[in-house]
Amino acid sequence: MSNVDNAIRHLNRKISEREQSQTISFDDFLKILTVKPAAVVRNVFQTFHDMVRTYVGVGLDEYPDDPESINYVNYDCRNLFVNDTDRPFFADRLFANRFINHVDDMKGSARQNKIYIFEGPPGSGKSTFLNNLLLKFEEYANSEEGTRYEVVWKLDRRILAQINETQLSSFVDRLTNLLDEYELGQAELAEMKSSIYRSGDFVEVHCPSHDNPLLLIPKRDRRTFFDDIFKNDEFKWKLFTDKEYEWVFRETPCTICSSIFEALIQRLPTSKDIYSMIHARPYRFNRRLGEGITVFNPGDKPMKQNVMTNELLQRKIDVLLSDSNAVKYLFSSFAKTNNGIYALMDVKSHNAERLLELHNIISEGIHKVEDLEENVKSLFIALMNPEDEKTIEGFQSFTDRIEFINIPYVMDLNTEVEIYRNIFGKHIEENFIPRVLHNFARTIISTRMNLASEAMQEWIGDTEKYGQYCDENLQILKMECYTGNIPAWLTEEDRKRLTAKRRRSIIDESEKEGVTGFSGRDSIKIFGDFYAAYARKDKLISMSSLNTFFTKRRTDLKEMLPEGFLDSLLRNYNYAVLQEVKGALYNFNEEQIARDLLNYMFAVSFEPGSVAVCRFTNEKLEISEEFLCAIEVRLLGTAIDESTRLSFRRETQKEYASRTLTQEILAEGKEPRETGLYQALHARYVHNLKEKVLDPFLDNDNFRRAIKDYDSEDFKTYDKRIRDDVSFLINNLCAAKYHYTKQGAKEVCVYVIDNDLARRFRS
Repeated sequence: MSNVDNAIRHLNRKISEREQSQTISFDDFLKILTVKPAAVVRNVFQTFHDMVRTYVGVGLDEYPDDPESINYVNYDCRNLFVNDTDRPFFADRLFANRFINHVDDMKGSARQNKIYIFEGPPGSGKSTFLNNLLLKFEEYANSEEGTRYEVVWKLDRRILAQINETQLSSFVDRLTNLLDEYELGQAELAEMKSSIYRSGDFVEVHCPSHDNPLLLIPKRDRRTFFDDIFKNDEFKWKLFTDKEYEWVFRETPCTICSSIFEALIQRLPTSKDIYSMIHARPYRFNRRLGEGITVFNPGDKPMKQNVMTNELLQRKIDVLLSDSNAVKYLFSSFAKTNNGIYALMDVKSHNAERLLELHNIISEGIHKVEDLEENVKSLFIALMNPEDEKTIEGFQSFTDRIEFINIPYVMDLNTEVEIYRNIFGKHIEENFIPRVLHNFARTIISTRMNLASEAMQEWIGDTEKYGQYCDENLQILKMECYTGNIPAWLTEEDRKRLTAKRRRSIIDESEKEGVTGFSGRDSIKIFGDFYAAYARKDKLISMSSLNTFFTKRRTDLKEMLPEGFLDSLLRNYNYAVLQEVKGALYNFNEEQIARDLLNYMFAVSFEPGSVAVCRFTNEKLEISEEFLCAIEVRLLGTAIDESTRLSFRRETQKEYASRTLTQEILAEGKEPRETGLYQALHARYVHNLKEKVLDPFLDNDNFRRAIKDYDSEDFKTYDKRIRDDVSFLINNLCAAKYHYTKQGAKEVCVYVIDNDLARRFRS
């Protein structure tokens, strides 16, 4: 039994620690306020923002120094929507940025009298999104970090009335008659009488609207009070100036708390006695009980009686205050989610009626309960299918209060792949040649995109110049933009033309995409069919498998794909794997490259015919046209014309003089190799060297056979130079940069050689 006792004691202690919601005095509450002001002075919108930012973090910007950045960052939403959930929701980069931007805006007072409707087609995961969001909000709000406080009144009979024994007996008799009507047993009656006669007895009244205790400081006195209690620090400045804290000075307590406060003013000599009866406790959220979070499904019928009270508590209050009209303990179901979340799972059937009922509540923040006005400052969230928008048509004043947030099908290929991994297991990638799984995701997403894109057309103009890497509708390029990646195959001119305005236009077009095409459920079924058909132990899934699946095995699916998309995707894949093989085979002297680039950076500031010692390499340079041209050819390629080459030289000299030398090297103390100019030149130099790295092996049959025989006994029969080159190539492809297996590396190398990709892309 000792083990049982220990287990029970341990369990009780754990539950007590986890569920502890001890009531504290107003003085103790103010002490906590001075220590953690930002945590205590929060409404539901600020708490919701803090919750999201706690789970998501700040996000990653792959191009932090880009002057044309639009802050389109990579947010890791797994802690918010995936980890520790029954059904994970995968937020793609587009939705994550959209969602975070709205959450950041919610803190402002202007965004708080709204209902946030997440609109998306069936199968986009709206319900999963909302369930996980509410789960994490409840978890956060009940944690120490997310704790907020609500009002608890402790009305002490000794202070209020100094009730003598005769008055108390009369009260007990009346209460006994009332309890008899409820047919309570003698044990319950005895306990009730005992609690009333107990010394120091009080009536405890919990604020049904979950008011912050700070609201019980009279509005006209709050600025002075906060000025006295807070030091002159950053929080105090934000409290008095930021829009997000306007509610602290503008809002009033609920009718019940206001009535109690007014009644006590008339009966007690000092406000100190009043505040001695005001206590605080953590606001506990419980979705299942409807406390702090209430969720309605379309089939949930409206309550027959929406006015709630507590007759026993009302009698106690009346006796203590000697006035049956001083305080009316009445409230509605909206009070239970005041300073919490009120959610409609789908706007149809009964939820359509509930949405319209919210009109006046959202506009004015007030709900009528009989003849009383009830404050309602909740975060209102609803889910809606596009076809249900007719529910709110004709209510212009209401639509002005609605903030629509699109939640379409996944448009980010990395997220689409993550969904496949989650459903079918992370091991599925072992059955694919790298890039093929992501190309399957590209194929699915192509059906969700609009064919015409004004933003892409305005940016690129002539699409034929990218015919080797991209489709005519530029969907492949647009998908890269959606993932936050700028492809290496873009020309320098188009990179420069990708301004912040153009980037924003491209991202904004996603608002009108993802509502047609293969749904989330469709894509999972299609991938399951594809994987079951082509996953083999002895062979990896290739682009040939992907093409065959959509063109021969499931011809019904091909009709959904944009015309020519699969052919363009194959060309893009060919270019990508060619660059990977070149990169893996690349083995040039980095120190020699560095000397060439540092000498060139230094020399462009001098006229041809000059002689100078490079400050970076200490080499004596005879700066001639031939010297500069030799390096420029390696940077720009042999096909470049003279005017372009000279223009490049002038731009390099300007960048070196205005930024690299004066700002980065002299002012910031950077090493020359750490500067932006050096990094850009290095990338160009290496790219052009890689272009020719395969040339010695293109017509070498032994090189191809050695690749196929790699990791076998026959491989030992080849010349040492070939063995070294092949081993270097395969090992690099299998490294962390490219993620190939040995089998995959061998297959892709043979694929590149057999399809003569090096010559095809050079032409």
